[in-house]
Amino acid sequence: MAEDLKINANDKAGRYKELIPQIKALTAHEPDSMANMGNVCAALKYTFSFFWVGFYLVKEDELVLSAFQGPVACTRIRKGKGVCGSAWERAEAIIVPDVDAFPGHIACSSLSKSEIVVPLFGEDGSVIGVLDVDSDRLAAFDETDAVYLKEIVGCIRIADH
Repeated sequence: MAEDLKINANDKAGRYKELIPQIKALTAHEPDSMANMGNVCAALKYTFSFFWVGFYLVKEDELVLSAFQGPVACTRIRKGKGVCGSAWERAEAIIVPDVDAFPGHIACSSLSKSEIVVPLFGEDGSVIGVLDVDSDRLAAFDETDAVYLKEIVGCIRIADH
């Protein structure tokens, strides 16, 4: 597949619908999970102009920063801490319209205003990581993002979990 994305839709759902088959084509035959996570981050950032997009992977008792696009980020997050650690603990997506109103929010950047975190599940059903997406706008995420981002994280296979 060519490395250029073709996104023509103007609405959010339409952009996701155009992006997902391209992500599936990028990841389907690539066995390296880091390469796939990197391309997913780039595709999401490019398509939606998100402030920050990245993966954290579970390593022992922490989420550890993996592939991402955007400014430098927090490297390690404990289970139950911040939005990422809470999504890991709850094993569910969390949408935060205003990060300043989220109890215990970990501010990697003061420019981040809203956030969505979607868990990445292993073959045994356990959470093996999370996809974290931040916006520099308040209330940038909704259930549409959650539905399509869940489908996108399903394209990622982590070999060492």
